[in-house]
Amino acid sequence: MSAPAIAVEELRKTYGGRRGAAAVEALRGVSFEVQPGEVFALLGPNGAGKSTTVRILTTLSRSTSGVAMVAGFDVARQPREVRRRVGYVAQASGVDIYATGRENLALQGSLHGERGATLAARVTELLELFKLTDAAERLVNTWSGGMKRRLDVAMGLVHRPEVLFLDEPTTGLDPESRAVMWREVERLAGEGLTILLTTHYLEEADQLAQRVAIVEAGRIVAAGTPEALKGELRGDQVGLELRDPATVAAVEQALAALEGVERVLRDGLTLHAFVANGARALPQLVQAVERAGGAIVQASLQRPSLDEVYLAATGRAYRAEGGQAQELR
Repeated sequence: MSAPAIAVEELRKTYGGRRGAAAVEALRGVSFEVQPGEVFALLGPNGAGKSTTVRILTTLSRSTSGVAMVAGFDVARQPREVRRRVGYVAQASGVDIYATGRENLALQGSLHGERGATLAARVTELLELFKLTDAAERLVNTWSGGMKRRLDVAMGLVHRPEVLFLDEPTTGLDPESRAVMWREVERLAGEGLTILLTTHYLEEADQLAQRVAIVEAGRIVAAGTPEALKGELRGDQVGLELRDPATVAAVEQALAALEGVERVLRDGLTLHAFVANGARALPQLVQAVERAGGAIVQASLQRPSLDEVYLAATGRAYRAEGGQAQELR
């Protein structure tokens, strides 16, 4: 078996702690591996430690402790070798909006030592691959957000890296542009490129990644293929939205006392009951709500998904909008 394209062991990063300031542990012992040709996603809310991990792996930041290897080289001891072999697309766009698309790619290539006809051919190739040829001679400040983001990715590939890091590649894009970006990532993965992406979109990780690591407060709390992670959750989740806030506590207790209910989590006016068979348990749940004096606005039945994986691993409900997680009771 070939060596991992990325190998991370007990990576830790602490910020601050000087001049009386409280230290912040951004990473608390992160470990994972990414195999060559794999698409691997770090999934978690803003502030979980995803971008910190990527910045360390791309040599833009140093870890407090731990070991990280990329393309066979130690990121702390051999940063130049790592930089030659990786492409990095940051959350914030790196394009020069007052240059043309072609000029942006040519500049990026020259920074990597590419020159002359070889560089010109590579720039033309990337413009065609990312469907940017028609806009290539226009200033980038006239481009749409989706086009700029595709240019960002193209710039990360100009030197033919072995590993591509995509940090929140679709944040801020409209649904159509996000779908286009997904297709581009799938195309690159089909060509055998190793890709590590960070995202706070559950559906993005489920769609694109062969394996996922869920990051919470600087730790990996679950990892595996999306299907395997979902498969570990047996049973269904029944969501019951109540009309009256005053009845929520009593209904929660009534549901938790029912035989066959594994646990109940509260999310505002909605109670989530975890049961073996949602369709079979629903009548019993409705009766328990009525006996406790509650009234149901709507009920929903959900099969295991990455939302439920995240909830089971962290005790928090996931909010894709803004990448936030909300703790449930």
